[in-house]
Amino acid sequence: MTQNPTRRQLLAFAAMSSLMPLAAQVQAQAAWPSRPVRIIVPFAPAGTTDLLARALLPDLQKAFGQTFIVENKPGAGGNLGAAEVARSTDGHTLLMGTVGTHAINASLYPKLPFDPIKDFAPITLVAAVPNVLVMNPARAQQLGIKNVQDLIRVARAKPGQLNMASSGNGTSIHLAGELFKSMTGTFMLHFPYRGSGPALLDLIGGNVDLMFDNLPSALPQIKSGRLVALAVTSAKRSEAMPDLPTIEEVGGPALKGYEASSWFGLLAPSSMPAEQVARLQQEIHRALTTPAIKERLAGQGAIASGMPSSEFAALIASETAKWAKVVKAAGAKVD
Repeated sequence: MTQNPTRRQLLAFAAMSSLMPLAAQVQAQAAWPSRPVRIIVPFAPAGTTDLLARALLPDLQKAFGQTFIVENKPGAGGNLGAAEVARSTDGHTLLMGTVGTHAINASLYPKLPFDPIKDFAPITLVAAVPNVLVMNPARAQQLGIKNVQDLIRVARAKPGQLNMASSGNGTSIHLAGELFKSMTGTFMLHFPYRGSGPALLDLIGGNVDLMFDNLPSALPQIKSGRLVALAVTSAKRSEAMPDLPTIEEVGGPALKGYEASSWFGLLAPSSMPAEQVARLQQEIHRALTTPAIKERLAGQGAIASGMPSSEFAALIASETAKWAKVVKAAGAKVD
């Protein structure tokens, strides 16, 4: 004779059933990543964003036991690649964001294809770097430019005859130049590229005159003599080039208070579970504190970070407000 289940048995079964979805969810999260993870770099290869993303790959692959790959998706000052990550729903796509994609572009572009705050979960700041004002050596010699004061003199005497390259509209490289032009009352033509790498190639080739590039990507070219460095854009000198002055130091009264540095951080789509964001931050922080990576980045002029996600979110908010004022004061526009 079949017996009906008791009330206690029914309650126990209901409790077990309610726990099953939770257990499955926990198991799924623990298994992440279940396939290769893409890190979208929204600029061309060989620039600082690309270099920093690739520096993380070995440690991430070791920590998670899965393949991590970098995909370059340049265009629109980093907006195309950032928008792809914002729309991603596969749970295995990340973004190496920059001060451009997540602090500057919101003020520079009339409309973005993503919301820098709502569409992303900040994971961690990877590194901060100064920019460096570099010139093509032959062009600098031809114009008699040996320092920042010489550059200001020539730019004022020949409005529009000098041109500057950048890694794209809205990047810190672009805006560093716009701020320089605004504070010195000079006019130089702006040529945006799809990343620092292509811009550097044209600068070395003599197709453009100067650039406010990120120090890590420009440093090898400076050391080789293919570019000449005039100054760094940070408030303090870089440990990688301690003899190179800041723009404020040598720019005279017009450039007092000039400062335009860059930062790079890893972000996920806002749909990524908090547990996965937290583990990624922990593993990246662990990687960035190892002597090998820390010394390698320092040698390139980058300061490794790995800060908690909450601090990175606060940095993005504060930098957005800061650069909105700079964009307005400089009169910078997407061209």
